[in-house]
Amino acid sequence: MRLLVVDDDAVFREELAELLRDDRHEVTVSSSVPKALEELAAGEFDAILSDLKMPRQGGLDLLREVRAHYPATPLVMVTGYATVETAVAAMKAGAAEYLQKPFKIEQVREVLGHLEQESRFLAGGDHPPGPDALARDWSREGDAVLHLTTRAVRASPGVTVEVPDLKNPSAIREQVVAFLAGHPKAGLLLEDVDRLLAHHRREDILAFLDDLRSRLEGRGPLVVTFDPRRISAASARDVRAAVSGPATRLTLETLANPVRRAVLRRAADGPCSFTEALKAAGLEDSPKLAFHLRRLVDDGLLAHEGENYRITPKGKEAVHWLGEMDSLARHGTLSSGAYPHARAD
Repeated sequence: MRLLVVDDDAVFREELAELLRDDRHEVTVSSSVPKALEELAAGEFDAILSDLKMPRQGGLDLLREVRAHYPATPLVMVTGYATVETAVAAMKAGAAEYLQKPFKIEQVREVLGHLEQESRFLAGGDHPPGPDALARDWSREGDAVLHLTTRAVRASPGVTVEVPDLKNPSAIREQVVAFLAGHPKAGLLLEDVDRLLAHHRREDILAFLDDLRSRLEGRGPLVVTFDPRRISAASARDVRAAVSGPATRLTLETLANPVRRAVLRRAADGPCSFTEALKAAGLEDSPKLAFHLRRLVDDGLLAHEGENYRITPKGKEAVHWLGEMDSLARHGTLSSGAYPHARAD
């Protein structure tokens, strides 16, 4: 992973960076919030580890800037004063996780492992269907499908195959608009978004994908693919967010964390106490569980009633949706998303 470590303590900063490099991560260090923002402007990072307490501007200040300008980049808050209150405050500000000093490298590995799982989740899973099979499955649902690919693809009933100009998003938009004019119910499958990103600013391509999603609203799904060898984890998360609608995006971000998924699935079996949720999550850290429970409650997936947590109707829908995502990974279903698909070239 490409990591940015932010801490005003030079000894701690360098020791942590060295441990992370020993684990084969690519690490950049920064001593302050302004310098960290300079690093973020200069390059992409898969995650940020930032101290909470720093002179002048602290971790929460950095977190607000990251959420505003780099929302797909997770920030792990590092603190020597971890309590339920500080954990919840960090969560409310948008932190992905937190670590309490002093910590062991195994704890850092666990947190980074969770972030990697989140990246895979937000990028569409580990075993997506092939695009050709996905397009055929859609057409069997009765919808017309526009499949934009530079590969030689055999035509099939209900699927229109066209070659996109992956250097020209405007031309692709015109293809889509022309197709939709003759098909009130239609799905779009666009391959190799990483090639679009190679020729244009990421912000422009994300806006382009968001526009396509809007055009397909109420008509059918939008699915894009990318070669995972040619796109960063941060870009994959951004692409998935652009393709998903706002409500789906929020649910995706909430469910991306494996701890929250474990707690939600436990609650689906019946009301559970804090202790039962702690066991289901496999945690021993009460503030960390409070961090994740608050996110589930704030996003409307759980309700806190007395000493128990109860799944809400929205939470039940989310658990059902998780099952559908598992089905998509195995078979392919009529659902929007962005999925890795390596090219042969």
